[in-house]
Amino acid sequence: MKYLFFLCFSLFLSVAVNAQNTDEAAVNQTVKDFFKAFHAKDSTALRSFAYGYVELQSIAKDKTGEVQLHNETYEAFVKSISTIPENVAFEERILGYDIKVDGDMANAWTPYEFYVNGERSHCGVNSFQFIRTKEGWKIIYLIDTRRRQGCDE
Repeated sequence: MKYLFFLCFSLFLSVAVNAQNTDEAAVNQTVKDFFKAFHAKDSTALRSFAYGYVELQSIAKDKTGEVQLHNETYEAFVKSISTIPENVAFEERILGYDIKVDGDMANAWTPYEFYVNGERSHCGVNSFQFIRTKEGWKIIYLIDTRRRQGCDE
């Protein structure tokens, strides 16, 4: 009887871990697809990643060294990306993915370096919050940090 219990418990644990890994992979792919649309300046695709109203925030220091919190709507973000001139090359290089999932909520922590015309502009971390929907994982909140020092650490 002990062996049957152990076998059932092991099977349950294996299924739960596999589901978690599948969810993490799906969130990871959603982030990759988001950045593919971002780099392509594809406003239609970018809008498809949002779950209704999405708040975007950025944390950075101003010229005096004072920490500032900048708020922007997702729609303003999409419009700003889609209007970047063709002669401006930009790339957000994602340095890693730390994905956490609990049921229908997920977080993706993605350190990055941002380049404009081949020169590093700044670095930081994105923190995406997602909700699971019938259509897949959708962004409900996005915050990032932006700094010019400490990017090589």
